[in-house]
Amino acid sequence: MSIILASSSPRRRELMERMGLEIVIRTAPTDETMRPDGDPYDEVADVSRRKALAARPLCSDDDIIVAADTIVVCDGLVMGKPHDVEDAVRMLRLLSGREHQVMTGVTVRRGDRAETKTVVTGVRFRPLSDREIRAYVATGEPMDKAGAYAAQGLAALFIEGLDGDFYNVMGLPVCTLAEMLRGYGAQVLGC
Repeated sequence: MSIILASSSPRRRELMERMGLEIVIRTAPTDETMRPDGDPYDEVADVSRRKALAARPLCSDDDIIVAADTIVVCDGLVMGKPHDVEDAVRMLRLLSGREHQVMTGVTVRRGDRAETKTVVTGVRFRPLSDREIRAYVATGEPMDKAGAYAAQGLAALFIEGLDGDFYNVMGLPVCTLAEMLRGYGAQVLGC
C-alpha cells in the first residue's frame, strides 16, 4: 500500500510530508471546470473527486489516493488562480477589507471506496492600499494561488483573522485529512 497524492502542488506535498507520511505523486489530466450556477461547496468537492478518479488507473487497488482542490469565495464569486497580473490585482481588491471563505474539497479513495469532504475556513483581510496590492503582486507569489494570495507567505501581512483550519487556507485541511486517512487504514503519528 502506498499513499498517492494526486496533485503536483508543492504545498500539498509539504503538508503531507509534515504529517509524517511517505507519499508518491501521481497526477493525471483532469477537467477542473466548475458549473457557474453550481454551489461552490459542492463544485470544489466534485473537482477533487474527479482528480482522484483520474489518478486511479495509475495506482494499484491497495493504494490510498488523496486529491484536493481549493477555491476562494467572496460574496458568491468563486476565485481560482489568477490568469494574469491584472486578474490578481482585481481579486485582491475584492478581498481588501472583507471576509471570504476558503473551500477545499478533499477526496480519499482506495479501490472502489471513496470519501469526499469540503472544509471551509473564514478569512478576514484588513483594508489594502492599491500600492500594497501591486507590490505584493509584483513578488509573483500570488500567481499560482487560489484567490491570488498565500496565507503562509507575504499575504500574512493582510490577514486580520481566521476562523477554521489554517492549513485549509494553504490548500489541504490537515486535521480532516488525517482522520479520513485513518479510516482507510493509513497510520498517522504511528496509529
